[in-house]
Amino acid sequence: AVSVSIPEEIADRTEFLLGQTSENPAYAIIDHIKMLEQIGASVVGIPCNTAHVPEIFDVIVDGLKHSGSNLKLLHMIEEVARYIGENHPDMKKIGVLSTTGTYRTRIYKDILERNGFDVVLPTEALQDSVHDAIYNPSTGIKAQSDPVTKAARETLLEAIAHLQEQGAEAVILGCTEIPLAITERRIGPTVIIDSTKALARALVREVHPDKLKPLTGE
Repeated sequence: AVSVSIPEEIADRTEFLLGQTSENPAYAIIDHIKMLEQIGASVVGIPCNTAHVPEIFDVIVDGLKHSGSNLKLLHMIEEVARYIGENHPDMKKIGVLSTTGTYRTRIYKDILERNGFDVVLPTEALQDSVHDAIYNPSTGIKAQSDPVTKAARETLLEAIAHLQEQGAEAVILGCTEIPLAITERRIGPTVIIDSTKALARALVREVHPDKLKPLTGE
């Protein structure tokens, strides 16, 4: 396995989607994926949920196609839907926590509903709080991750409780920062799904399926 992580070269995905920057992060991501291919990668996953909205992901796919790339690029959110379908086939109602960029594009809702799930999301007001728990310059997870602040964790727990009240049988942590604050595999009866782990399992499945360990704790 090989990886590339040069975040300072990639524009913030949510800022792009919210119109706070005109720089589409897709082009820097394409360059990084090409770098991975040059050093031997054949399958690639992008561990950022927001990068998979069509305004970004479709540009990446198109750019790789026109460059002659032979890589297999996994779609993180499609893999999360597949993960739930394979490991929790009886579940029907799924909650999602994410950045506001991902939230407003409704990509999780669209993909999960296409796969037969009912989707519950935070209210607009609560979504603002979830986004702040990630991005707040003082208390957000991006600012303080080790340890995460009490304020950020409490906001996210409040959002999960809201989704549980709407009947969510599972809640997807649809931003790679959120699992730093929410480490539980279950909260009450609700299964907590880490989207990053779902992508990691998909990568193992594609490259070394014999090394994919069975799930425990869910």
